[in-house]
Amino acid sequence: MGCILKGGGGLYSRLVVGGVLLAAGSASRMGRKPKALLELGGVPLIRRQLIALSGAGLDELVVVLGHHAEHLEPLVRDFPVTLVRNPQPDQGQVSSQRLGLQALSGKLDAVIVALADQPLVGGQDYNDLIGAYKKRPEGTAVVVPTVDGLPGNPVMFSADVLQSVLAGQAQLGCKQWQAQNPQAVYHWATPNKRYRQDVDSPEDIEQLAQQTGHRLRWPAAWQDGAPQAA
Repeated sequence: MGCILKGGGGLYSRLVVGGVLLAAGSASRMGRKPKALLELGGVPLIRRQLIALSGAGLDELVVVLGHHAEHLEPLVRDFPVTLVRNPQPDQGQVSSQRLGLQALSGKLDAVIVALADQPLVGGQDYNDLIGAYKKRPEGTAVVVPTVDGLPGNPVMFSADVLQSVLAGQAQLGCKQWQAQNPQAVYHWATPNKRYRQDVDSPEDIEQLAQQTGHRLRWPAAWQDGAPQAA
């Protein structure tokens, strides 16, 4: 299965948007089984996100892998994306985010940073985020979806913020930039709970099923732990 990331069309055709999909974590709370391999409707979460980002018409996408890269990379290879491996993923999400931002090429108007473990975020949710970014208040450069007063993901920010983050110290990511520049952050209020739903633990999987009726399942080879090497 492939996807076309070029040509968003419609309302978003004039906005050149790049994306960074983060999937480098160790998933320690999940028994160190890669969350991005969890399946919804038989489709791994990492592929669901690639399909969703494709549906939003992004012009460019970077996927950052780290822990479990050998298991995730085969699921990504047939998409027209740039693959980046974080050699030190235990340094935290900021290190993966910066590697992804550094790998973006070309002239962009804005960037979306997405997480591979948000099972229900789809193409329309990305389109809505892009729409909120285009309508953001004057003087703001970062859009954070906010549900019931709590911040969610993905986030979207301008190319100027991208350059500012990369020009900063190694531990500066978008979240840290927001803390330093709160006046430039638009907390976009939305009732869409999908922006707040991710899975970090087995309890999160159960909670998602109870709240939404969507049941995530491990691939057969991972149901009893990591598959054994041949």
